[in-house]
Amino acid sequence: GCNPLAETGRSKLQNQRAVLNQQILRAVRMRAGAENLLRATTNNKVREQVLLELSFVNSDLQILKEELEGLNISVEVYQNAEETFSIPLVPLGLKETKDVDFALPLKDFILEHYSQDSSEYEDEIADLMDLRQACRTPSRDEAGIEMLISYFLQLGYVENRFFPPTRHIGVLFTWYDSFTGVPVCQQNLLLEKASVLFNIGALYTQIGTRCNRQTQAGLQNAVDAFQKAAGVLSYLKETFTHTPSYDMSPAMLNVLVKMMLAQAQECVFEQIGLSGIRNEFFTLVKMTQEVAKVGEVYMLVNTAMNQEPVKENIPYSWSKLAQIKSDHYKALAHYFIATMLCDHELQPGDDEDQQEKAFSQLYDCVPEGMMVLAVLKDKVQRKQLGKAHLRKAIVYHEEALRVCGLCKKLRNIEVLQEVLTAAHKRSLLKYAQQETEDDFLSLIQAPDILPKTEHKIEAIAPQFSKVKVKDFFHKLGPLTVFSAKQRWTAPRTICLQHEAGELGFSLKGGSPVQVYCLDPVCSAASAGLKEGDYIVSVGGMDCKWLGVNEVLEKFKSVGKQPIELEVISCQDTAASLHSKSATYSMGMQKTYSLICLAMDEDKIDQTKKAPLKLPFLSWGTKNRQKAASTLCLPSAVAGSSQTKKKLSPFTLFNTESSLY
Repeated sequence: GCNPLAETGRSKLQNQRAVLNQQILRAVRMRAGAENLLRATTNNKVREQVLLELSFVNSDLQILKEELEGLNISVEVYQNAEETFSIPLVPLGLKETKDVDFALPLKDFILEHYSQDSSEYEDEIADLMDLRQACRTPSRDEAGIEMLISYFLQLGYVENRFFPPTRHIGVLFTWYDSFTGVPVCQQNLLLEKASVLFNIGALYTQIGTRCNRQTQAGLQNAVDAFQKAAGVLSYLKETFTHTPSYDMSPAMLNVLVKMMLAQAQECVFEQIGLSGIRNEFFTLVKMTQEVAKVGEVYMLVNTAMNQEPVKENIPYSWSKLAQIKSDHYKALAHYFIATMLCDHELQPGDDEDQQEKAFSQLYDCVPEGMMVLAVLKDKVQRKQLGKAHLRKAIVYHEEALRVCGLCKKLRNIEVLQEVLTAAHKRSLLKYAQQETEDDFLSLIQAPDILPKTEHKIEAIAPQFSKVKVKDFFHKLGPLTVFSAKQRWTAPRTICLQHEAGELGFSLKGGSPVQVYCLDPVCSAASAGLKEGDYIVSVGGMDCKWLGVNEVLEKFKSVGKQPIELEVISCQDTAASLHSKSATYSMGMQKTYSLICLAMDEDKIDQTKKAPLKLPFLSWGTKNRQKAASTLCLPSAVAGSSQTKKKLSPFTLFNTESSLY
């Protein structure tokens, strides 16, 4: 990662964000304490003091939230250093987190679950912690993206290795909301994975805003970056649906995806007009529809930002900037079509059909009393409709300037003010260049323009498979077998003696190999080897990753000397037979748990006359069948009418038919 102490503009912003997060955390705790005291006390004087304190804390929180919003709209820091005359793009700030110490919990889990010496994995745990620390300050380039993705993929290995689905191992993850600064603390690794995904999307947005928008290559890189950011955020929304943080809620992520796609569409328009916009009929028609598309997508973004519950947490300046961009680009669309109408007349050599077709695609319906071909041929109608579009363009420009002036944060962005003012003056100048006439006599209203684009913008799904990572805890063995979901016995040492060149068992499976077809009278079985055991070591050499052929080669290399094996047995098979719900297993009748039986006994009518108590021996003979079905154990009662031998689940591992 980058040097966290480097005095760059972006690092200063992230440091300010971290300080604000701590201040917000302190204020939230004070408010929670005051609210608890207010609910607990009945003293009126104390209640007055607490209410006064609450009002102070709430006002302090509001000020801190405004400061955090100021960081979110500090877009100048993230823009390209080159001189540009473009409206700034909005990046996402990285989520901040606290340090996490994996050492003790992972060591304990390795010792307890895998029965291995945890000191042998100190370097791997240190590598994991170093990678996490580096991900807090990633570089704004593809290397930073690759590092974040590698940590995200590494978390997948860590989750399967050390985080069982039934309990927590004591690792606490703390992440701060990017918009509210409120911390979220959980022992669930899903919070860590979701937050890393959010930072991947945020880093893509910072890369997109940093691209040079004065070159075709830079604009194309910006388009790709915003599409990838939208893809990552969309993947986060679909994969992690119950995130406890506001900035990762489905509604908020939906708005952020729309905003990133809108910024990509904006860069596409800039890319088309980068080489200059020729004052030619068909070129102006194309640019009119392209810029109208940008205005439409920003209008949808602004609408989404003003919906509940996003409205309460989205930065106010972002919503206003989306409204400004929507009005600005709509004004440009009306300006382009007005220029086409005022500067171009239908000449005898022009293709009337092509111009009529292109012009008719701009409107859903033309103004009342006008025909498309008539407007193209009649100079007066062209000028009237052109001036109507100019008036509408001026109205949109003035609205954009008004909204910009009302927002303090946006008012301080100089380049935004310059772009809006220049576009407004250009429309006013174009309107003044037309022949002076009494505009009050013209009742024509400029119709809305149909948006259309030839460059479809879609989210690009993240390609995690392109980043190759190696499991830090590779030594634990194949993940399909050695995971947190399965429990194992401690390794047992088995000393084997060759018997006429035979081992008395066969091997199967991949890595690690498994014992099967074990001869129950062979020396290996006598030494403690069991059917289904996994061989993890041969002669002191680890063989978790070896196949059948490699393990047999190790057996042959020993010769006729005794072979020392280390084997483990799965503990889940027998435990899974005792279910707390109704089950059907091993050809036996439906069996129920002790809890279910107790519930059934509680349902017995208490008013019913209780039968005489049977002696203990009589209970054992008459109720053993019930006990056997409850515990899934075989029963053999002397004198029982059932002479058929019942099959127990435990006999599966002992019957000859299961061995040969």
